Amino acid sequence: MSTPGVDQVPFSYATCSIGSPSSPLPEKLSALSNAGFTAVELAFPDILSYAASLNGHDVAPDNYPELVKVAKKIRQLCDTHNLKVMMLQPFANFEGWPRGSKEREDAFKRANGWSEIMTAVGTDLLQVGSTDTPNDKLTTSQEDIITDLRELADLLGTRNQRIAYENWCWSSHAPTWKQVWEIVRAVDRPNIGLCLDAFQTAGSEYGDPTTSSGHIEDSPFTTEQLTQQYNASLDELARTIPADKIYLLQVSDAYKPLSPFDNKTIDGARPRARWSHSFRPMPYRGGYLPIEEMGRAVLKTGFRSWFSMEIFDGGKTGKEEPGEMGPYAKLAMASAKRFLESCAAA
Repeated sequence: MSTPGVDQVPFSYATCSIGSPSSPLPEKLSALSNAGFTAVELAFPDILSYAASLNGHDVAPDNYPELVKVAKKIRQLCDTHNLKVMMLQPFANFEGWPRGSKEREDAFKRANGWSEIMTAVGTDLLQVGSTDTPNDKLTTSQEDIITDLRELADLLGTRNQRIAYENWCWSSHAPTWKQVWEIVRAVDRPNIGLCLDAFQTAGSEYGDPTTSSGHIEDSPFTTEQLTQQYNASLDELARTIPADKIYLLQVSDAYKPLSPFDNKTIDGARPRARWSHSFRPMPYRGGYLPIEEMGRAVLKTGFRSWFSMEIFDGGKTGKEEPGEMGPYAKLAMASAKRFLESCAAA
């Protein structure tokens, strides 16, 4: 590798990204450990499913005393497999609720509960996605969003925990890396940084599942000019974000849908949200987005921390079943290494 220090970059994997919703968490952890991953992003639904398997019945998502007990057992499981819980995810639809509303009160109760789970499972990092659910009550006021995240940072700070704020490419207020970076800077707390994502950035600034070409067309740019604009954005990322404000890079590609998506919200999900849910293979498995450019830009900042695979591969139809977890995890590790090597060699 030509980029210094890249051989020290560790690899993680999101537990929601392997197997099926019914796959037992212990089997997921075993497959990931055997493939050589050293950490996981622990997905909250996996905590709930493991809680149900232990208790013989569903456990409510706000039953934090019980979930904390389960989290401690998950930590023991991870220790058995030599895996670290790098982050708890996905904490969604937190910011932007009206002051004094029940929704805002519930959001902070949820934050406190998740923070307790983080302590129990042994991670200090919470992924917060830029609010994504269309709702008339939610505000896109930057001042309110910054205030909410500042309060969350202060809450987590009492337990020495951090926020990894991520741009979701269908977000109502911050779909791009630059928008979440501006918010993080304005929050101005030492324990908030970025969860960058190759799919989310390429999917917001280059790709578009509603067009026949698969890239953004509602602009005056030609395809070549769109590519130039995307590359200029990544050059700015590399120049302006300090490495210590990037907590991880999530890695996946995207399929171009066989036919363009309807440009409307379906079951509460915008087109890019539906695209994200089922059309995200690992690199070099049929995707088309310019994701290596994103990886190179992140490395140029000096970042040498987690490259984390977050894959939602339903094939080009979005409905295919995932393969066996053991072989799939090994393919993902090979893909992660190839992706890092390609980004470092450029």
